[in-house]
Amino acid sequence: MNAPEDAVDRILLAEAVEGGRPSGPVATVDDPTGFLTLALARAWAGSTGSGATPDEEDLRAYADSAAEDRAATDATTAAGAVVEHATTLAGAVADAELVVLRLPKSLAALDEIAATVAAAASPTVRLLAGGRVKHMTRGMNDVLARHFGSVRASLGVQKSRVLVAERPVRPAPGRGPDYPRSERHEDLGLTVWAHGSAFAGTGVDLGTRLLLSQLDRLPAGATTVVDLGCGTGLLATAAARQLPEATVWATDDSRAAVWSTTATARANGVGDQVRTRWWDSLADLGPASVDVVVCNPPFHRGTAKDSGAALAMFADAARVLRPGGELWVVFNSHLPYLPVLRRVVGSTIVATQDPHYLVTRSTRGRTGPRGDGRPTSAASDPS
Repeated sequence: MNAPEDAVDRILLAEAVEGGRPSGPVATVDDPTGFLTLALARAWAGSTGSGATPDEEDLRAYADSAAEDRAATDATTAAGAVVEHATTLAGAVADAELVVLRLPKSLAALDEIAATVAAAASPTVRLLAGGRVKHMTRGMNDVLARHFGSVRASLGVQKSRVLVAERPVRPAPGRGPDYPRSERHEDLGLTVWAHGSAFAGTGVDLGTRLLLSQLDRLPAGATTVVDLGCGTGLLATAAARQLPEATVWATDDSRAAVWSTTATARANGVGDQVRTRWWDSLADLGPASVDVVVCNPPFHRGTAKDSGAALAMFADAARVLRPGGELWVVFNSHLPYLPVLRRVVGSTIVATQDPHYLVTRSTRGRTGPRGDGRPTSAASDPS
């Protein structure tokens, strides 16, 4: 079996198996390596081998991240486990008796998960949400308490803890889902729709706002644009408005992001022009096939600072840009990305800056790196 990623996996597994195998379906949510899913299957099958058993047929897994979904699917498939890899959270937790997840970074993400479980799971469901103590806040308990009649914390083990939520509070009859939510930004002339785990929610972060101010400088003849790491789709939507003849591909590793982008594009009248894909790379796009890439890359992975994703995005952009094509990026001014962009993409200038952020424009040279990757399937939009 693949090793547990950290103490959070171990404490979640111990808490999950303590009460024995539930009588109904079990769901894991955002299990990044597939460890918890496989461990639960084997614990209740009473086997240390890798074979699947009929008892595993009601074991489901859901991941927001394309990369994590692929890793977990590969792990469970290699082990021969019978696991349903659901395409929506509601599908994963429908009638579930047990739901196991790692606590997300944002309270809004936890709120959407908790609301979905309370509405769709069994009335006797037990929700287990684990995390590192240093990243847990009282607000997480409060969010769970909005959707469950009982919330308690486990004893801490190796600086990790589990929140246990039971007795789900069903939504009132006729009440629709709480997510996605929307907000109108009159200064931008845009309406933003966002699922709980989408970056910045219905707001507009300062970096995106600065890059938006430069999109009127995109090359007028561009016909293919990519919003790489699209979040709620603000850049994709604004680019589509700026270039009404262009096809805009909006891509993100997060299902919540692509669903949010779809809703944002529709709300702003460019739904037919913006095409969303659940990708953790641009592997489905051929080399030298794109005129413009716009990007507000992440500099965190979960709660840890990590530039790996941003550097991979720059290399992806360099591969798909046509000679003379442009990459527009916004990033925190202290990050050492300028030399990287010049080396990986081509000639790079600072288009604008403020006390915190830089917006750069890189022009693809005649030669550059070629990359490859593996495409993922499109996310299933719950709306």
